[in-house]
Amino acid sequence: MAGTGTGVGADIFGVCRRCGEVWHVVVAVLNGRIAKVECKQCGARHGHRPSSAERAAAPRRRLAHAARLQRAEAVEADPSRPPRRYQPDDRYQAGDRMLHPSFGEGVVQSVSGPQKVLVRFSSGDKTLVQARSAS
Repeated sequence: MAGTGTGVGADIFGVCRRCGEVWHVVVAVLNGRIAKVECKQCGARHGHRPSSAERAAAPRRRLAHAARLQRAEAVEADPSRPPRRYQPDDRYQAGDRMLHPSFGEGVVQSVSGPQKVLVRFSSGDKTLVQARSAS
């Protein structure tokens, strides 16, 4: 049997699309991570797919951007600005009230790029186009 650990030649439990959750042999490691394995049952070589137990034990990762948005305080609507119908060619700034044909009324939270705004609707945050030039 191969050695222990996650180096080349190590035995590891993982998912094979043909066989299900079975033992594999590590055949390639890249930057300290298992890159390719070989199924011990059918011989297929593929990228490492962790077993269900390994996936359940792994901490859930979130995108830093999404986590930051959840922690951020919501920008309140500026009552001095009337709600505007969403138009992709208009420009918006934080606090603007917006009426979107699909998402309803929302409040611009931030300008997230030269042509993007983050808007908080009752259904959740959406990134929308702004200042789109006609081609």
